[in-house]
Amino acid sequence: MDMLHADKISEQNDGMEALPERHQERTSVDTSAADMPKRRRGRWAVMAIVPVILIAVAGYFWLTSGQSVTTDNAYVQQSRVSVATEVGGRIVEANVSENDLVKQGDILFRIDPAPYEIALAQANAAIAGAEVQVQALRTSAAGSSVDISAAREDIEFAQATFERQRALMQRGFTTKAEFEAAQHAVEQAREKLRQAQADAAESRSLAANAISMPGENPAIASAKVQREQAQLNLSRTIVRAPSSGRVAQADRLQLGQMMVSGLPALTIVVDKKSWVEANFKETDLAEMKVGQKAKITFDAYPDLKLNGHVASIGAGTGSEFSVLPAQNATGNWVKVTQRVPVRIAIDELSPRPLIAGLSTEVTVDIRSKGK
Repeated sequence: MDMLHADKISEQNDGMEALPERHQERTSVDTSAADMPKRRRGRWAVMAIVPVILIAVAGYFWLTSGQSVTTDNAYVQQSRVSVATEVGGRIVEANVSENDLVKQGDILFRIDPAPYEIALAQANAAIAGAEVQVQALRTSAAGSSVDISAAREDIEFAQATFERQRALMQRGFTTKAEFEAAQHAVEQAREKLRQAQADAAESRSLAANAISMPGENPAIASAKVQREQAQLNLSRTIVRAPSSGRVAQADRLQLGQMMVSGLPALTIVVDKKSWVEANFKETDLAEMKVGQKAKITFDAYPDLKLNGHVASIGAGTGSEFSVLPAQNATGNWVKVTQRVPVRIAIDELSPRPLIAGLSTEVTVDIRSKGK
């Protein structure tokens, strides 16, 4: 009996211990059942949001497509001025080097002035010689007037002698030889007068002023022109900057270097006059017009965006103006989309330096109003 009673007590204790475990299981099942609607609602929300996002993205691309054209075949361009000496000679002074900043009027380099100073001295000497020559001609013209007067007196004397000889000849008191000698003396006197008159006219003509240059003798004027040319050449030995900018390609600018007239010595890049040359596909030009707005970004400065506009559209494709244009009259011709250079003006001052040749990306808003 005691053993049976003990077994019943043990079974009752086991039953009491199992009650909390079954209660916990029922609590867990109830919690899971409560979470099920929440997870289902989350799935449905995700399934509903994803299509909305896809529709919004597709709508954005549909609305914005065809409203702009973009090219990354675009580069910064700047005005470049090649500086060449107008006179030849040896460089005796170089004041700038590569990448230096210069202002308009700054002295870049000097050519040896000695030969041109000598040429100027020769021109001054030529002026002095011309002035002396003109004065001599005027003196000669004045002397010719005296010769003319003397020749006229000789004619009068010879004529009187001839008349006496002719009268004596008629009376038979002179010889024929004396008569002819008197006649010849008259002719000589007349010829002497003509020569004196011609010399005087020549002297007056050489000493006279030119009609096209009133108040100036041609010889003196020619010498003065030579002096002006010599002065100009001397002034050209000093080479100044034609514009402000940055010096480039100055490798030939060395002391002692012989420069030839017309050969570029350096280049000045005018950094304040920048624009972008964008090469658009020919298929992008249908709606593009001058004056349309443009956005410019730079590979060198990812955070920099500048506003611009279409300044001009090229008159020909890049291949058309190349050194060796393509010849398409062959049997194996393949059509290639051509690119047309479009000049994009920059409408605002860049906070970063714009270097010639920088790669850019240009987007033209073809919805904007052009000219």
